[in-house]
Amino acid sequence: MMKLYKQKSSNIDNRGLFASKNIKKGTKIIYYTGKIITKKQTENNPKFDNDKAIYLFNLNNRYDLDGDFAYNTARLINHSCDPNCEVEGKGLKLWISSIKDINKNEELTYDYGFSFDENYKDFPCKCGSKNCCGYIVREGSRWRIKKKKKRSNK
Repeated sequence: MMKLYKQKSSNIDNRGLFASKNIKKGTKIIYYTGKIITKKQTENNPKFDNDKAIYLFNLNNRYDLDGDFAYNTARLINHSCDPNCEVEGKGLKLWISSIKDINKNEELTYDYGFSFDENYKDFPCKCGSKNCCGYIVREGSRWRIKKKKKRSNK
C-alpha cells in the first residue's frame, strides 16, 4: 500500500510531511512513535532544551513520549493554527488522523497544544494561516495573545 505522505522542505519549519495523494477526512495517516520516559527524565535531559528541535509528547502527569528517533517519521509534522490533522490515542498508540479532506501535496499539520504560560514567546509560529496568533499556543488559549496584541496596539 502506498504511503499517504512524503517528506519535503516546508515553509513552516525546515522539513515537513506532505500528502502524497488526496486524503479523506477521518483517515488514520501515521503513528507517532517513540519511547515512554518519565517527566523527571524529560527535566534532567539536556536533549530537551527549548533552543533545539524537540519531539516530545506530553502523555499525562507522569510520562512523556520521546519521539526523537529516525524511525518516527511523524515527528516531522509541523504545527499550524489551522491544522488539517489531530493526534488520537494513548501511550505508544498515537495516530495522526485527518480532520478535514487534505489535497495531494498539502502539508500535514496539527495543533501542538502548547499551553499559554510565561514562555509562550519562546515558540514563534510560522504557519501563515489567517487565524495565526504568531505563537505555538493551543487553540483554546490563543485569544489571550490576540487580546494582548490589541492592548499593545492602543
